[in-house]
Amino acid sequence: MKTFAVIDTNVLVSALLRWDSVPGAVVEEAINGNLVPILHEKIISEYDEVLHRKKFPFSEEDIQILLRGLKESGVFWVPALIEEELPDKKDVVFYAVTMEARKEEDAYLVTGNIRHFPVRPYVVTPREMLSILQRKQHE
Repeated sequence: MKTFAVIDTNVLVSALLRWDSVPGAVVEEAINGNLVPILHEKIISEYDEVLHRKKFPFSEEDIQILLRGLKESGVFWVPALIEEELPDKKDVVFYAVTMEARKEEDAYLVTGNIRHFPVRPYVVTPREMLSILQRKQHE
């Protein structure tokens, strides 16, 4: 059984800042196909916009390699209608796509900003996502 996850933008930023980190390991699992990224055009747009911010030292090549890898290994999903209010309106699509995917798949939302989302067992930190993946590999 495959594991699916919406990866919050902050996880990608952390991964690119330091690839040999827990967020880097999550992104590597996604690009290698052990974790299937759940995507939506608004999510890709946010990734692109944030990763290109001048405050980050990312090269265009690194950004494109990352985005291409996620698109190639990921699946696109239409967001669910949700009633929960989130502190940041830009986070709604991440949560809504996760909720829709959960109707059919074992899906998670991986974020470094847990407090930005409702407390749910499928809203996890990068470290928790790695633990979930390790547990599933041993099942």
